[in-house]
Amino acid sequence: MKKILALLILLGVLAAACAPKTAPQPPAGTPEPRTLTVMTHDSFDVSEEVVQSFEQANNVTVTFLQAGDAGAALNKVILSKGNPPADVFYGVDNTFLSRALAEDIFQPYESPLLAQVDDAFELDPQHRALPVDYGDVCLNYDVAWLEEHGVQPPASLEDLLKPEYEDLLVVENPATSSPGLAFLLATVGHFGDPGYLDFWRGLRKNGLKVVDGWETAYYTEFTRWDGTRPIVVSYGSSPAFEVIYAEEPLDSPPTAAVTASETCFRQIEFVGILRGAPHADLAQKWVDFMLGTQFQEDMPLKMFVFPVNAQAQLDETFVQYLAVPEKPAFVTPEDIAAHREAWIEAWTETVLR
Repeated sequence: MKKILALLILLGVLAAACAPKTAPQPPAGTPEPRTLTVMTHDSFDVSEEVVQSFEQANNVTVTFLQAGDAGAALNKVILSKGNPPADVFYGVDNTFLSRALAEDIFQPYESPLLAQVDDAFELDPQHRALPVDYGDVCLNYDVAWLEEHGVQPPASLEDLLKPEYEDLLVVENPATSSPGLAFLLATVGHFGDPGYLDFWRGLRKNGLKVVDGWETAYYTEFTRWDGTRPIVVSYGSSPAFEVIYAEEPLDSPPTAAVTASETCFRQIEFVGILRGAPHADLAQKWVDFMLGTQFQEDMPLKMFVFPVNAQAQLDETFVQYLAVPEKPAFVTPEDIAAHREAWIEAWTETVLR
């Protein structure tokens, strides 16, 4: 009997030891966490520990709703006006900003963190869309491929029309891709209107390839990743990322960016609180958080973009390998607002039809 009793006690001890541990409970009286929904484009990424720090500080659960490329995501927000699918929308850039503002999808919020942001990035004086990051859309090329085939890197947009660059270039469709639209604007800024269409006609004759988005262009069509095109529209930061995320350590980037005068276009991305947001108070805290140094210093290693907060520090690899254009092509926000759709339609007629 004693043996049976001892065995039962031992089994009870073991069962208690093996029982699942319950998570520590918040102090009595702590309200349940609210949920903040942040709508983004598909390229959005942030470190888990960064999000957790915001959640813990504000007793909130953050949910990210990825909604396609920047243009597609903006369309979804516009179609849902009055009943927003999220509290915050991040990812509209300066190529689509005028449309977002004209549709009045954001409510104003002047974050105190704007004091740490260069005025050059603030394109909306009413503070409906606040700048978060920037990046230069530039031509990138596969260094080894060009060397092996005896082709010099292009030193200008005009070079791409030469016979030696036939069938070498892949670009993104400006109707469906924000870097594609940025590159289209670079050609408008450099060649003017209608001169940019002559340039695109030349590219089409020279074997241009067009795909819908950046990921397809870079990771499917680019020779660096086993594609057939050694020149691609990407970012000035892409070579640095090739080093940072290489499976084996690299002494130098296998790719390079073309940063000659008026070959790149500077993209600025914005965040805004959607009109009708159910948690506008939390949305303001999230906007502040995105402009703060913790989030700003996390972005470059996650999203290929750079902080607008002047106090944020860059990884030393970026400092070493980052290609910054001396003179990006420029188109005024007013011209983009007035002519963007017409330029895209004319491009579509010229290049795809």
